[in-house]
Amino acid sequence: MKETKELNIPLGPDPEKLLKLDLSHNPFGERMTLQMGPQHPATHGVLRLELQTDGEIVTQITPYIGYLHRCFEKIAESVSYPQVIPYVDRMDYLSSMNMSLGYALNVEKLMGIQVNERIQTIRVLVCEMNRIASHCVAIATYGLDIGAWTPLLFLFQEREHILDLFEELCGGRLLFNYIRIGGLSHDIPPGWTDKVLQFCDYMIPKIPELNELLSFNKIFIERTANVGVMSSKLAIAYGITGPNLRATGVDYDMRRDEPYSGYQNYQFKPAIGRGEQGQPGDCWDRYIVRVREIEESLKIMKQAIARLPEGDVKEQMPKNFNKMPIGDSFVRTEAPRGELGIYLVSDGTKKPYRVKARSGAYCSISALPAFATGCLIADLVAIVASIDIVLGEVDR
Repeated sequence: MKETKELNIPLGPDPEKLLKLDLSHNPFGERMTLQMGPQHPATHGVLRLELQTDGEIVTQITPYIGYLHRCFEKIAESVSYPQVIPYVDRMDYLSSMNMSLGYALNVEKLMGIQVNERIQTIRVLVCEMNRIASHCVAIATYGLDIGAWTPLLFLFQEREHILDLFEELCGGRLLFNYIRIGGLSHDIPPGWTDKVLQFCDYMIPKIPELNELLSFNKIFIERTANVGVMSSKLAIAYGITGPNLRATGVDYDMRRDEPYSGYQNYQFKPAIGRGEQGQPGDCWDRYIVRVREIEESLKIMKQAIARLPEGDVKEQMPKNFNKMPIGDSFVRTEAPRGELGIYLVSDGTKKPYRVKARSGAYCSISALPAFATGCLIADLVAIVASIDIVLGEVDR
């Protein structure tokens, strides 16, 4: 069999070019159809990828979604504005705080509500905590998909500390229903911020340990560097956002460039892919961007606690949703898996006329055939894990 490099496969994936394979090494000239998922651990949920393969080479990828049937957007039309919060929490169930923040900001924009600085600061704090917990799952399961078991145990142990803090804050460990329209369900308990600071001091030295364990592991680098390269041009064309976009070298973060909830008051540096081990936009860059985002989130958390002002977390919460302003609004926020866009249409009743959610993970899946075609089957497992999808957000 000829080596892969002798095949006429574009190494820098370009959707404008057709994939042309030389099948002369295959005496039968046939391709095999392979189903990956929907019940497959490497698909990170009920995602089905229909693969056309020539030996070990993936010549065509067709994603199939819709197995989860969350129906969030339709359900939102039949419940009141506050009752949507528990449902939006369940879209990306690994970052529920970030989901509910985007929806709450949208309704507040429609109603003309301005929350006080204490509410904004607590929202930033809990969302960055949730970002760390989400990235811990992404990084841990990525290592597991490639064959490393220890990082899963290591990072889930650190994530438990955040979940314990969330449980003390609002009683939930995965789905929180804490961020409400116009405020929060309740204020933080006494001494809770001290425990958060203790976690920050505990977590900061864990990052070099993770880097030694996995990030700069020789085998891990060989499995991820120069694999699944996504160019910045392709990422922008497909609407890729969040860590997957920044991994291609695009220096854009909504928290800094289009700030909301007072993010303009915090000092942090978005992590950008530099192609340190391979090419910008490869699997390793998508991985390391999330590791470094954990460090930046810890910095934001410490700043939020240092500047936490006094105030009432319920003073702006509306008492009546029966007479809503007629119109529409759109709000974007920087969620762990890319920008979450919420488009809301109000007809003046207590129920939304239409709620549309824009998922960052959905765009990542849609771009998969454009930059992963031509890889090996084993590399496809690493590529799917590197884009970090949650199917609850995709099948919304």
